[in-house]
Amino acid sequence: MGINLPVIWTIIIAVGVMIYVVMDGFDLGIGILFPFVRQRDERDVMVNTVAPVWDGNETWLILGGAALMAAFPLAYAVILSALYLPLIFMLAGLIWRGVAFEFRFKADEAHRPFWDKAFSWGSYIATFFQGVALGSYLQGIKVENGAYAGGALDWLTPFSLFTGLGLLATYALLGATWLILKTERGLQQRMVQLARPLTLVLLGCIAVVSVWTPLMSEQIAERWFATPNLWFFMPVPLLTLLCAWGLLRVLRCEPEVGPFVLALCLVFLGYTGFIISIWPNVIPPGISIQQAAAPEQSMGFALVGALVILPVIMAYSAWSYYVFRGKVKIGDGYH
Repeated sequence: MGINLPVIWTIIIAVGVMIYVVMDGFDLGIGILFPFVRQRDERDVMVNTVAPVWDGNETWLILGGAALMAAFPLAYAVILSALYLPLIFMLAGLIWRGVAFEFRFKADEAHRPFWDKAFSWGSYIATFFQGVALGSYLQGIKVENGAYAGGALDWLTPFSLFTGLGLLATYALLGATWLILKTERGLQQRMVQLARPLTLVLLGCIAVVSVWTPLMSEQIAERWFATPNLWFFMPVPLLTLLCAWGLLRVLRCEPEVGPFVLALCLVFLGYTGFIISIWPNVIPPGISIQQAAAPEQSMGFALVGALVILPVIMAYSAWSYYVFRGKVKIGDGYH
């Protein structure tokens, strides 16, 4: 049996996207939570928990896009044609947020509130349109003769807008649980109070999407509910309920790392459900990874480069988090 390069590249892209969602998720979540914290010194602590690593987190987004272009050029061309507006809005939000991230440290007292709002709004815009693009991708993309056959606003649907709101709740929960891990005293307690309703909101969003997607797509309904698939996939919703219950329970104690780990488990289970719904397609609902794959020579050549680059990225990311481990306190600074 030979090496199945499309499957290997699918695994690389799927893992890269999952790492991006986790690492940039709590990063963006801090900006989403900014309006709930008024004190300047506590906002500085929030930002300082990610200041040494935030730009490295977005490396995985670039890697995912580059890998999609190298391994599945048809999917890259079609998805970008279908989703260019929400992706442009997302990138604009990320750029605006990045500028505000740096400027708020240097701003004087008169301009600090402006850059704080810019940081927060950039986080909201980037997250919301990332969720809109995700929902639009899940609901399917029209393809004819190897090209996008839909309109410029096909992505704008009630389902995609809902997934945009759902991702805001997801990243806010990741941000809150990250801050429980990295801060202490008053700020930590405020994040504990916010994490409880955010968990319930996220659970509600997962439930709505879980009902909405089978109603929207017969293919997804058959994938989940036809036997024996139903029994194989049943652990996913059961583990989701178990993790949500565990998260709410651990928040009643004096939490540290537990809420963040359980929030990551919720995100992983949601991402697993997404992969199950679209597999083996790279362009839902009908273009498979085999149909959209680049020539084997191209995929093999690119794979050699990926096997060199990936360990380097993972090593410096792990080293950065190790160096800047531990609690961040008022007065600590990176800039």
